[in-house]
Amino acid sequence: MAQNLPSNSQIQSASANPIFHLAKPSSEFYAVFPEVEILDIIHALESRREIPLKYSYKGGGANIWDKFYLKYIVPTWYRTSNVEIELLKNNFAYLNGNYQKCEKLNIIDVGAGNSYPVKAFINRLVKLKKINKYTAIDISDDLLKVSSNNIKKWFPNLPFNHYRLDIENTAIFKSVLKSEAENTANIFLHLGVTIANHCHRNQVFKNLRDSMDKNDLLVFTNEIGSNSQWDGIARGGCKYHVDQVYRWLTNNLGLKNEDCELIRKYDLATDSIVANIRFRHRCKIDFDYLGIEKNIEIAAGEEITIWRHHKFTIPELIQEIEQAGLKLVHYSTNKYSSHLMVICQPFFISH
Repeated sequence: MAQNLPSNSQIQSASANPIFHLAKPSSEFYAVFPEVEILDIIHALESRREIPLKYSYKGGGANIWDKFYLKYIVPTWYRTSNVEIELLKNNFAYLNGNYQKCEKLNIIDVGAGNSYPVKAFINRLVKLKKINKYTAIDISDDLLKVSSNNIKKWFPNLPFNHYRLDIENTAIFKSVLKSEAENTANIFLHLGVTIANHCHRNQVFKNLRDSMDKNDLLVFTNEIGSNSQWDGIARGGCKYHVDQVYRWLTNNLGLKNEDCELIRKYDLATDSIVANIRFRHRCKIDFDYLGIEKNIEIAAGEEITIWRHHKFTIPELIQEIEQAGLKLVHYSTNKYSSHLMVICQPFFISH
């Protein structure tokens, strides 16, 4: 019996149109992200092969972060110190209103998460009757609920607001910061070495600067050191948080275990440690939701960044904040000289 062999044109057509493994985002994915964020994820995938880490704090990702923080970062009997808590304690002389010569402080916690890092700090301000209001700001509604529940439990009489905002895309609205109390200044916190995870650090610094008035302070933490000297061993967030983020993202993008693998490496282009999804074979991610119809084709061997971390050197850090219109007030490191807390003011030109 004669076999029906494919013609040359059929062979050429097949090679020109290779078979892709198809991945379809889950219903949870579309429930978590509004249209504007889905479009931003698509753009980031197309333009720079990245899913910004900020989106991994939404939906089920919020619970992942909260559990990670409580398990690996909050002080316990066997882990008595916490970098954020200790640095806030050590720098309290700059953060209790005396430096700003004000009677009351508004604390604006940008990227508040579950608010655990500021618990002891706020408690000291409450005892001194120096705090006017605490405001939690985060991209994740789910984490804002966690923060709200925690603050109401810890400080039931403290005036509290919360707002969903992406500090990478916009400054904080002045209406959010308005205070009726006289002789009150704002302290903006951006803790958890979060500045190290942003795709566009400079824009974050500028948006924070544009949110501030002359007498306000910005306080943030980060790791210090050389990114290129990383020893290749995944620790802390690079290990435990990344593992969970990878699982959550691949599940919600519809990627199977055989489609991809998780790798961590030093990225020269961004001078950062990154965690990437590496694709084992050709894949196509099919976005189809409320008028959004887009296929992202990814070749075998290509990678998508899902987590990044950048350590600063001190000269680099000072340069970045000055470029954003901020000036250094003070900085200090922890006892291991691995992390630092930076306090800065907006730079205003006097006329």
